Amino acid sequence: MRVVLIGGTSHTGKSTVASAVAERLGFECRSTDGLARHPGRPWGNVPAHVVEHYGTLTVDELIRSVLDHYERLWPRIEELITERAKGDGPGLVLEGSALWPDRVAGAGVPHTRAVWLTADQTVLGARVRESAREERRRHPVDKFLARSVRYQQLMTESVDAHGLRRVDTSGRRVTELVDAILERPCRQDP
Repeated sequence: MRVVLIGGTSHTGKSTVASAVAERLGFECRSTDGLARHPGRPWGNVPAHVVEHYGTLTVDELIRSVLDHYERLWPRIEELITERAKGDGPGLVLEGSALWPDRVAGAGVPHTRAVWLTADQTVLGARVRESAREERRRHPVDKFLARSVRYQQLMTESVDAHGLRRVDTSGRRVTELVDAILERPCRQDP
């Protein structure tokens, strides 16, 4: 194994788990956000165009926008994965919601393990609201959460359709999740 891919919607624990997996394996850890970032979260020090993005688009339009972005980003992701899978340098843990299951399944890159993290809708809601706790613009945050929930639903359908692996992070410790990712190369977490 030279590459570990960790996908999932926002607030499922991808960054935390990816960092722990990379540390355990001695691999480099990167995020697809570092390759090209979509508008991101609508709280904190947010530009007006991001607030407008979440405030004016429907959930379906938000999903289409982010999936179109990931489609454009895929060639860069695939190049990175392929390069690291056959290279002599350190392995790579790549995390991000841009790791769309249809694309990963079709890539067929050897020495690569992929898993998608999910979380119960209530857990996602709590994590998003905790992250945006001081945000006064509630409508964009609610839209971000609705987009995240819908994204997870579509992603899970794609993961399952390809017989790929997903792991629910709800109520699980990071070390337990790392063990589950590294010790079970099988297709689906029970």
